[in-house]
Amino acid sequence: MELFPDGRHVRLRSRVHGTYLHADEDGLGVSLRSLRASPNAAWQVHRVLRDGGTCVLLHGAAYGLYLAATGDAAPPGHLGHRVVQGVYDDPGDDAVVWKAVRTGEGNYVFLRHISYRLLRANGRYQVWNTGVSVDDFDNQSSMMHWSVEAVPPHPVLPQLPAPTHDVLLPSGGIIGLFRRRTQPIPLERMIRYVRADAFGNFNDQGWQTFQFHGRSMFTLRSELSVRVGEVVFFFNIMVCTNAGRNARLTPLITDLPRSDQPMDIVVLTAGSPGEKNYAVFPLVCALLLLSAAVLMKSAY
Repeated sequence: MELFPDGRHVRLRSRVHGTYLHADEDGLGVSLRSLRASPNAAWQVHRVLRDGGTCVLLHGAAYGLYLAATGDAAPPGHLGHRVVQGVYDDPGDDAVVWKAVRTGEGNYVFLRHISYRLLRANGRYQVWNTGVSVDDFDNQSSMMHWSVEAVPPHPVLPQLPAPTHDVLLPSGGIIGLFRRRTQPIPLERMIRYVRADAFGNFNDQGWQTFQFHGRSMFTLRSELSVRVGEVVFFFNIMVCTNAGRNARLTPLITDLPRSDQPMDIVVLTAGSPGEKNYAVFPLVCALLLLSAAVLMKSAY
């Protein structure tokens, strides 16, 4: 468990493929990608006690969602059961609970789900198959071997993604009809938000909601600054995702997932004790900080 210190960020690299466990941009799937410097490849360690032992939970640096195993069959071409990004509402929720177990070969580990299934890569001979699943403990192979890379802490806040222009519905007329066929309708989701005090505490009865269009983190932050009365001091707030009642807060440094799923947001004051408790870095290494804005620009 020394490879998973609480609160630190790690990457998980497949022994066979050499690619990294990646939180997909749809905010649901998990796959293997080569983008080592992407925030989607970084996972923060959340250690918990379960049945007298220490277990590991992993929530993504991109969206704050937790690595979770399900009882659903994996997609065609994958072995075992589906793995997703999920929320952590109930402290007794087994879906997000893992243990790291040495493989006995080199510095690799198994990531064993509490169900005793093992996290695995797929497609040993199919390079197009980037899927991840969990498979029975008895089916052990090198496809279940992972190396753990620590993401060095960095004391500086990352750059926000540059403002992006969300696709708008086209105007009427013949040209508008043509554009409706070629341009996607912008995503719309419910944002549930709450303002935290200087120490990071917030009233669980104080949540408010609004409908948000698109994925731009910059636009979301602008909207929230108006709603919490910080419009003049736009950079005075830190926007964090809250993926469940028992989840840890995650600073939002990328554009939102490509989905219409609601998001819970906690707004902290930058530089406050609360921000330092929840949002300070351990977050990303210097390379990640320099690359994030470029890698996370979205094509709409």
